[in-house]
Amino acid sequence: MIDVTQLPMRIAIGQVNELTDEFLTFATQMGLQDVQMNLYNLPSYIKDTGRLEFNDLLKLASRAADRGLRLIAIENVPVRFYDKIMLGKEGREQQLENMQETVRNFGRAGIPIFGYHFIATGVWRTGWDTPTRGGAIGNSFKLELAKNAPLSYDRVYHEDEMWENYDWYMSRILPVCEEYNVRMALHPDDPPVPILGGVPRLFRNFENFKRAMDTHNSPMHGLDYCHGCWSEMRSGAGVLESIEHFGRQGRIFYVHFRDVQGGGDDFTECHIDEGNSNMPAVVRKLREVGFNGFMIDDHVPHMVNDSSYGHRGRAFATGYMIGLMQATADG
Repeated sequence: MIDVTQLPMRIAIGQVNELTDEFLTFATQMGLQDVQMNLYNLPSYIKDTGRLEFNDLLKLASRAADRGLRLIAIENVPVRFYDKIMLGKEGREQQLENMQETVRNFGRAGIPIFGYHFIATGVWRTGWDTPTRGGAIGNSFKLELAKNAPLSYDRVYHEDEMWENYDWYMSRILPVCEEYNVRMALHPDDPPVPILGGVPRLFRNFENFKRAMDTHNSPMHGLDYCHGCWSEMRSGAGVLESIEHFGRQGRIFYVHFRDVQGGGDDFTECHIDEGNSNMPAVVRKLREVGFNGFMIDDHVPHMVNDSSYGHRGRAFATGYMIGLMQATADG
């Protein structure tokens, strides 16, 4: 198992569900060492047993290692793997067993970080071809267009019961994380609004993150700090304060380094140098609080003649991050 506590602050590459030769080459050409995967949509080459199996995870870790890279984190499993847990439905005990075994398999395969969310209704956008700088294409969200959406499940759920479901889950999975030395990193709700599709979105503000971290205070429990979502929460306000609070506690395990223009009820994803936040200040704050995890690009606008993966947009974002890392290296 990689001892992530001994690694420096660094840039990684991610947001793929297949480690193709082309992707791994792209990573090495940019001088990166760490790879993160996203299995929200499970690819056909991974067995769909309701959990992630050891052999599949080991193959992924070995494939990265064969190219001199570390598979440092996998975030997300399909919502159907733990929807009954999130909603407190019959069958959640079996889903819990599967998720506990997934964590064990992470540890057995030497993958140190499991990124997760508690968003039963998923990420929402209302615009998928929103023009940004120079005609690059981004995504956008307007609550006014989404607030009357039909129910995503069988009824309207209430915030208190969602907290009960969350506490039930974390109290049972974190002991397994501690036994197998696997860190669970919590992603914010995106967008961070109170409710969509009849299901409350718990992780939409600082207070609720603090409640989750204080209640489930394990060294294996921390944040997938999605800067874009934190920027959405208060139109850029409070970002540095949240990094100060959770970073000083060592609870920020890795960072989605993106930004938006606007707030939670009306925003557009943009290039990382034109959003709400002063991104050099964000990197300086991460250094100041002793952050030693990795940062990845996320939700980049698609640039002219870009690929489906967004190679051009991602290369721009990664190069910008590398420059900020170098510029802030001496404080």
